[in-house]
Amino acid sequence: MTINEFLQGDKFARMAGVELIETGNGYAKARMEIRPEHLNGGGVCQGGAIFTLADLAFAAATNSHARLTLSITSNINFFKAESRGYLYAEAREVFSHKRLANCEVRITNEAGELIATFNGTGYRKDTELPFAPIE
Repeated sequence: MTINEFLQGDKFARMAGVELIETGNGYAKARMEIRPEHLNGGGVCQGGAIFTLADLAFAAATNSHARLTLSITSNINFFKAESRGYLYAEAREVFSHKRLANCEVRITNEAGELIATFNGTGYRKDTELPFAPIE
């Protein structure tokens, strides 16, 4: 099993159309095509959809060490609205320890413009995951 296969178990992210496109050691990139069901009452991509995209990238980056890491806190800042096209979330782990991990995620549009930033801290459990750590 790979980390990509493992994260296929995130049924909510799959339902939202989020796909993992790249993984590395403490790194991940995901994308989501904005669909009509992602739009809020104002006609732009709903914040929860963008959060879901960022959260999957966070999960891939922090779980790349093959130890179950679950979010204990996260926040997001929105800068620009989008209503169509693809959004990309690029996650980089900035702190990795036996028990805690911190990850910064940049969400951009197809033109590379910054849409939002996400910061999350995860707690590493003793549970080993069914794939080799990414090195």
